[in-house]
Amino acid sequence: QVQLVESGGGLVQAGGSLRLTCAASGRTFSNYIMGWFRQAPGKEREFVAAISRNGGNTRYADSVKGRFTISRDNAKNTVALQMNSLKPEDTAVYYCAAHAGLYVGIETYDYDYWGQGTQVTVSS
Repeated sequence: QVQLVESGGGLVQAGGSLRLTCAASGRTFSNYIMGWFRQAPGKEREFVAAISRNGGNTRYADSVKGRFTISRDNAKNTVALQMNSLKPEDTAVYYCAAHAGLYVGIETYDYDYWGQGTQVTVSS
């Protein structure tokens, strides 16, 4: 089992940037595919970005392509989400997730382990 703890959320103006970090503990971090999801009030949890075990393959939701970048540091057991050019519609609770499957999934059911979430609020 792996434990995930997100940090770095906060309040930012539209056009600004935030960097979220997820720290993992427990099993070998490099065995896991990592993802970021978000959930806005009244909406379902949605995929944001994901990264393969060695960082060589990444996937992004169309809504964040060109603005967000996912990266990982297997030596430090962390995965980050750099968010630039933030928009009010990016406001949500952001969750880090992990799974030990075969592919870089984009569905919530692909992931077995979840963090508690960190709030990101973008003001207009």
